[in-house]
Amino acid sequence: MVPAGSSCITSPTEVEVRFFMISSYLITHYYHSGFSVAFEDLLFVFDYWRGENGELPPDRQISREGLQAYRKVYVFISHEHVDHLDPIVFTWKEYADVTYLVSSDMPVGTRGKRVAPGDRVDLEDGVFVTGFDSTDLGVSFLLNVKGFQIFHAGDLNFWHWRDESTLQEIEEAQLEFQEAVRPLTREIIDVAFFPVDPRQGTMFEAGANYFILSVKPRLLIPMHYFHRDDVAVDYARTASCRSTEVLAMPGYGDSVLLRTDGKEFLDISFPREEPREEDQPLEEVISNNPFFESDLPLTQLADPSAKEEEGTEETSDAQAVESPGEATGPDSDDMEKGAGNDAFPAP
Repeated sequence: MVPAGSSCITSPTEVEVRFFMISSYLITHYYHSGFSVAFEDLLFVFDYWRGENGELPPDRQISREGLQAYRKVYVFISHEHVDHLDPIVFTWKEYADVTYLVSSDMPVGTRGKRVAPGDRVDLEDGVFVTGFDSTDLGVSFLLNVKGFQIFHAGDLNFWHWRDESTLQEIEEAQLEFQEAVRPLTREIIDVAFFPVDPRQGTMFEAGANYFILSVKPRLLIPMHYFHRDDVAVDYARTASCRSTEVLAMPGYGDSVLLRTDGKEFLDISFPREEPREEDQPLEEVISNNPFFESDLPLTQLADPSAKEEEGTEETSDAQAVESPGEATGPDSDDMEKGAGNDAFPAP
């Protein structure tokens, strides 16, 4: 308390004010190992594939208008496997400014700048990509956008096939994978797209687990699970740890918005979608809902005959309260003869 008449003097306190530039990255997962990352007027597309049987719906595919919304588009193709290379990407050059970056072992004549493990390709000011090893064909890509690092593994994984391989084959696959991952442990990776392939059977997630423990990306998004979106969801639910957040993007065309200062701050949010024209009308949703008329007593749900018995009781109760003078009740002659005395006892 300050006595009356006295003055309260507050000593000045130094306050440190720091300003950060917040950058935003919109990540979209299309299908399997296909992703795009949008940053300002740039779009980066990785291993785009619509699926063997066109699993990616047309309204979730990359469109001409979508490409033309960006000043520059970079398309990355990690290797020639059909599930990582959709020929449609080479048609995008017709209506957008597209640069292709492909693995150095792609067939002769493949359009694009070739990238081998260890190569660095400068794309524009503050944006470059570095090639890293794979344990299958091709390369993996580490994209640096103004200091924010995005890793796409391609087919880099611990391909052990534990249920059918020999012990020696498993050990060799493990050594090859660990050797390929070792250079990445020296990198600070903000976002990683990494395979979680249930076709491997037992311990199919071993490669992703090792990658998280050794590389420690800030955010890991599972991929390469084909149509098994349940695998991605279950893995994300159990694999997150102190160093790495694991985020599943199971839906076709799912998007997530990342905001970061490039150092410590990383905010994850989900942009709201505009309603699509083909959304099902409310009336159809209600009519197709198997639980729409299930607000019945549990006894009726357990015993269908209960509904009929209740209906019979309701009819009897209604008759019991009807007026004797109504047309549905007994006529006066019946009353005089004593008919209906059970319902209307004599005084």
